[in-house]
Amino acid sequence: MLYFLYRLSSYLALRIPLKTSYKIATFFSDLYFVFAKNDRRHLRTNLEVVLGTRDKKVLRRYLRQIFRNFVKYLVDFCRFSKLSREYILSCVKIEGKENLDKALARGRGVILLTAHLGNWEMGGAVIASMGYPLYGIALDHKDRRINDFFLKQRAFADVNIIHIGSQLKSCFRVLKKNALLAILGDRDFSEKGGLEVTFFGKPALFPRGPAFFSMRTGALTIPAFFLREKDDSFRLVFERAVEYKSTGNRERDMRSFIEKYTRIMERYIRQYADQWYAFRMMWPERTEA
Repeated sequence: MLYFLYRLSSYLALRIPLKTSYKIATFFSDLYFVFAKNDRRHLRTNLEVVLGTRDKKVLRRYLRQIFRNFVKYLVDFCRFSKLSREYILSCVKIEGKENLDKALARGRGVILLTAHLGNWEMGGAVIASMGYPLYGIALDHKDRRINDFFLKQRAFADVNIIHIGSQLKSCFRVLKKNALLAILGDRDFSEKGGLEVTFFGKPALFPRGPAFFSMRTGALTIPAFFLREKDDSFRLVFERAVEYKSTGNRERDMRSFIEKYTRIMERYIRQYADQWYAFRMMWPERTEA
């Protein structure tokens, strides 16, 4: 059923003007919002920590906007085959590109670190359109048909995909040829478990991957975010590189390195909390309490 919804959404998004597609998607988002009890509960738990409030009116306003922004993200994803240079030039403001170029000049590749924030898929498409060789680490969908649909959309955007857990050596090859390795760093998908670090003042599990690759290869890590503005234009921001420094204690150094870039994530997530699609609880112990 979900596969056919994706196909129908893609069919309509390619044949209806973008603003009209947004309006239709927002209408159905508001309907789904009423029935998505678990999603609302998980998001609310996360937002209480991020925003530092339990005000029901404030949280509900953010929750509804998260659902609306998420369906816009899906509309954009379904329209990748129509993404043009003219649209990018008129609707995307790029900040900090010099940080990326400076890091690439070292010749060791760059780890682009982002979060489930804004529109990371479209961000990858825009970066690839700028001429940078981009490889993204992605989790396979359980439904093969949906997974193939996702791969096809990313192929339209010239984004190469490395599957989680199956092609570790490919990540090293990407960095060795001085390309970009994009990683979503705000949720741990590994079977071995992540590393517990402080996030918004509370312990949370984060993936070791970005720190691991930086420690092993010397590649710089650049936090990057593709953010939707109020008028549905976008900001693509490349932060200054976060560099790994060794003290001889690998576990402590890894935790310190991860916490450096989580501070940057916190800043953007707090500012764009209505675009953080954390549909799983980051701090599940709050619910147990």
